[in-house]
Amino acid sequence: MKKIVILISGRGSNMEAILRACAADRWPARIVAVISNRPDAAGLPVARQHGVATEVVDHRAYDGRAAFDAALADAIDAHAPDLVVLAGFMRVLTDGFVTRYSGRLINIHPSLLPSFAGLDTHRRALEAGVRWHGATVHFVSPTVDGGRIIAQCAVPVHPDDSPATLGERVLAAEHALYPRVVRGYVDDQIKLVDDDLLLAPQLWPSLACVHETAAADLLTQ
Repeated sequence: MKKIVILISGRGSNMEAILRACAADRWPARIVAVISNRPDAAGLPVARQHGVATEVVDHRAYDGRAAFDAALADAIDAHAPDLVVLAGFMRVLTDGFVTRYSGRLINIHPSLLPSFAGLDTHRRALEAGVRWHGATVHFVSPTVDGGRIIAQCAVPVHPDDSPATLGERVLAAEHALYPRVVRGYVDDQIKLVDDDLLLAPQLWPSLACVHETAAADLLTQ
């Protein structure tokens, strides 16, 4: 049974989507801990309600990014996880940290990478006039939002969208996509070997998708 550690900074809605899917579908895995860099993260009590141990490694208590990352790695390694999942973890990680967990550290980003890496993705997508936006799950690399793409889910951009309304639809897509990817990793259908992404062919249809609600939206436009 694989062990998973999830890192959060806020409400942890993707964390909760993964927790629910793991329990509902009886994955051969266990979320052994949820760790936050913020003691007030709203996702911490949610994790505890699901019976998951929580821990805080407050970045403000450390002198510099490297010191924080070392303490965070110690907290993670205490659980000996097979996979570390970033779910709204709002810290840029050092190269040493990323290398330590190479091939078992994944993140979800609210855009169709490589477009709109970084912050304010929904506003930037609207300003650029794109017709499609979405979410990307990728392995984490030293380049921010630049690791190997595992899966993407697209949503249409509506003419009357605001960053908030577009963000809501993207978040719904994230909640559908991220558990699929984590389950694929648990089942050894997703691997990163020497920076080459290996995906089991049976997994492909679920990892390049138009979100279900998006498909319905298209029919009414």
